[in-house]
Amino acid sequence: MRLDKFLAHQTGISRTLVARELRTGLVTVDGEIVKSGSRQISADNEVAYDGNIMSHVTGPRYFMLNKPEGYVCSTDDPVNPTILYFVDEPVAHKLHAAGRLDIDTTGLVLMTDDGQWSHRITSPKHHCEKTYRVTLDAPVADDTAALFAQGVMLNGEQHPTKPARLEIITAQDVRLTISEGRYHQVKRMFAAAGNHVNALHREQVGGIVLDETLAPGEYRPLTDEEIQSVF
Repeated sequence: MRLDKFLAHQTGISRTLVARELRTGLVTVDGEIVKSGSRQISADNEVAYDGNIMSHVTGPRYFMLNKPEGYVCSTDDPVNPTILYFVDEPVAHKLHAAGRLDIDTTGLVLMTDDGQWSHRITSPKHHCEKTYRVTLDAPVADDTAALFAQGVMLNGEQHPTKPARLEIITAQDVRLTISEGRYHQVKRMFAAAGNHVNALHREQVGGIVLDETLAPGEYRPLTDEEIQSVF
């Protein structure tokens, strides 16, 4: 691979800016200053930019993160802090969330740089289920489970939601499993049922369950079994 292409991929800056940085002598290959972007490198070469060694990332990566409240799932936001704050990985800006959570929603976020894998999770045609723990403002009505099971017409929508499963834990603490990802869907479903969501926490995506040992803000790589469960 060309050195300038490698640096652009690793840093997220343009090839034009990379060429400028190379001319300043900030880049070394195996300890030697290199100013030409056309230099060919391999995984055996140690590339450093301004003294920081750049890792050669190979193959797709998959992680689960226990998202805290107050962070957005985009990789770049001019106003709010993003979940990338917690991810200490090479070329972290190349990762994306496979199914986002609202800023005030906590719990399981899957992160990857494998677009096909994340498409299996987010595409409506694959019907990947997501399970949420929901804290309600008022006791859940007796007919809510049946209402959700047959589908709910949300405000501003032309079609009802797909059937969803509601498990009542206590009067104001429930678990909801849906197979869609409409805008604010869980909150809007309970609003349609005459209730209000006070707190929302995602516990599971498909066959992948949030690791209970992860504190808010912590993450870990997915196991091979978890990765394959999406397919």
